[in-house]
Amino acid sequence: MASAATDPPTPANLKRIVAASLIGTTIEWYDFFLYGSAAALVFNQLFFPESDPLVGTLLSFLTYAVGFAARPLGALVFGHYGDRLGRKKLLVLSLLMMGGATFAIGLLPTHATVGTAAPILLTVLRLVQGFALGGEWGGAVLLVSEHGDARRRGFWASWPQTGAPAGQLLATGVLSALTALLSDAAFVAWGWRIPFLLSGVLVVVGLWIRLSVDESPVFKEALARAEAKKAAARDEQQVEKMPLVAVMRHHWRDVLIAMGARMAENISYYVVTAFILVYATTAAGVSKQTALNAVLIASAVHFAVIPGWGALSDRIGRRPVYLFGAAGVGAWMFPFFALIDSGTFGSLLLAVTVGLILHGAMYAPQAAFFSEMFATRMRYSGASIGAQFSSVAAGAPAPLIATALLADYGSSTPIALYVIAAALLTLLAVGVARETRHRDLAEVDPHTPAAPEDSPETANARTA
Repeated sequence: MASAATDPPTPANLKRIVAASLIGTTIEWYDFFLYGSAAALVFNQLFFPESDPLVGTLLSFLTYAVGFAARPLGALVFGHYGDRLGRKKLLVLSLLMMGGATFAIGLLPTHATVGTAAPILLTVLRLVQGFALGGEWGGAVLLVSEHGDARRRGFWASWPQTGAPAGQLLATGVLSALTALLSDAAFVAWGWRIPFLLSGVLVVVGLWIRLSVDESPVFKEALARAEAKKAAARDEQQVEKMPLVAVMRHHWRDVLIAMGARMAENISYYVVTAFILVYATTAAGVSKQTALNAVLIASAVHFAVIPGWGALSDRIGRRPVYLFGAAGVGAWMFPFFALIDSGTFGSLLLAVTVGLILHGAMYAPQAAFFSEMFATRMRYSGASIGAQFSSVAAGAPAPLIATALLADYGSSTPIALYVIAAALLTLLAVGVARETRHRDLAEVDPHTPAAPEDSPETANARTA
């Protein structure tokens, strides 16, 4: 007889849970991407005005990268307490931290007002953003994954992933509207603050929805078992280990696979959406408004295709879809830059849209894929560590490295090779991973390696 934890929730309940995760992740990614776009467009003038324009952009992206450096720490802290206290409590905290930091950025004085204190304050708030986002992703995808059933987990768990393009869409859309309505002088003087201040309103909406959902039933059942085991313990060796220690002991291979899987996904995304604003406006001579509009439309397409890729991973497996995305992104890099160099809006839009569609093939199954790797009482820690530690080597320096390569070589070729190298690493990591699509999250055993791919019959038998 299937356990209660694995009984499918009612459609209305599941949709509410998906909506809570999606809205929360959308707000947090809005905050995170808004900073990235502002770093490419105005922060070099506002916080690093004494530098050469390209050097100022490099320094601006350096503060952008600092946020990634805080994400592993956020993953450790939120993962630990999320596996001990529950997913919901930590998700509320992460939303408050991210929204508060973003709102505060909108109130910051610039270099012209307070001098070097301005970039220091900006860096501190960026660290808070990164810390919060490091804990957000794992909790949001687990809340959906642990409520849904195995047959459609890839589809349902992909919806929190659409928070990234939705946040990108929202951030780029607000910036695009402001740059269209305001003069360059007005936008630099005060207009850039509006999108950051809007975050305060969005956080109130996100909290209202996120507080209305229940804790994951899979987690509650695992917590009850752990408490019973703790009560029955007779010696120190029987006491439950910290989630981080348990992950490193039982799931170190899965953590490495997750880190490798994130390399191409992370690097390609920030090259296609953040660095593109620098490359298109400087090397290709495209206007700021044109570049923003292309990213805006492509992000809408990205949002639309992610659930489709997630559903496909339910039918053919997580690995085939992920491998296709990694190979596709690597193969697309040279055509990507060639299209941008043509300088037309249509070619720029095609380049970014195809790049994000291929990225979606990696990003969509990632939530279910990583969730299915780890046992319940160490799942938040394992998924967060695997996802966020790789961000330090992947997404954090990606715009910085791409900008430096452009400054040194004056060509897109080294940047394309950089993304291709990341794609090869991801192909290797996912290629050696086990297929996970039929696993029952309530029954993942941290002590015994899973078979290469569990059959539906095996998955059903484990819940009997």
